[in-house]
Amino acid sequence: MILCCGEALIDMIEAQGAYTPHPGGAVYNTAIALGRLERSVGFLSGLSNDVFGTLLREGLQASHVDTSHVMFSDRPTTLAFVRLVNGNASYMFYDENTAGRSLDKSSLPAIPANISAMYFGGISLIGLPAADFYSALAKREASARVIMMDPNIRPLFITEPEIYRERLNQMIACCDILKVSDDDLHWIISGNATLKEKALAIRALGPKVVIVTKGSEGSVAYLSDDESVEAAAHKVSVVDTVGAGDTFNAGVLAKLSQLGLLTKEAIGSLDADDMLAALRFGSEVASITVSRPGANPPVLAELSQGLS
Repeated sequence: MILCCGEALIDMIEAQGAYTPHPGGAVYNTAIALGRLERSVGFLSGLSNDVFGTLLREGLQASHVDTSHVMFSDRPTTLAFVRLVNGNASYMFYDENTAGRSLDKSSLPAIPANISAMYFGGISLIGLPAADFYSALAKREASARVIMMDPNIRPLFITEPEIYRERLNQMIACCDILKVSDDDLHWIISGNATLKEKALAIRALGPKVVIVTKGSEGSVAYLSDDESVEAAAHKVSVVDTVGAGDTFNAGVLAKLSQLGLLTKEAIGSLDADDMLAALRFGSEVASITVSRPGANPPVLAELSQGLS
């Protein structure tokens, strides 16, 4: 099983002057996408018992995501108000004292043996105390399970950049797979170095694989200083980009899982052809998501060749 660890929230999406609630959150979206791709997947987060929390839980269960690792409380649900301009999303978060943000590293849960990989990311890596909870969990489990992370950086949401950078670097060091967008990478490593130079510099911190997504220009995975593979983006008519990176990540994880490669040993010696297949599958999954409104990942039957 792949365990997705991080935020679930309600995206309040503007349309014709009104806001409509939609289940969302980077890690939530990835869990939903993995469930729809018929992978064994669970979700670990703090969810509220309020009406929005119920909506989130029902969304997970409808997509066959195991919710037995969720920690429920009576704190409110995180809300993200989303504005779409020319299909691109901007966000404003309401996250103080919420069920998801209030997880504490003093009460880390036991992780069962059937969890082979863990996925972290999103705004859950920013706000305390939950950010320390996820950081401590990743570091504790990194010796036994594949760790993938996508920080999905939201600069306007980061109030203490140096503390965030320190925590992020610690998590990067224990990752097996790090996925970043080109914008994320330029935020993490400033300066005029090339994208490749920055990717290799961040790979030197610990990850076995660094994946960089470049929007319509596709994605590239760096497997070593000398080996990389690049996949083109699927060309589609974009409705909006909500959930694009999250579902790309699910596609990559799903393909690696289907190939039997989500083990510590296998990730350390990934074959370039297998990595390319994972990038291409991630691109196809993301292309379907951006072709329709909101974070609405495809089911496996919508993919051209399934997971074969």
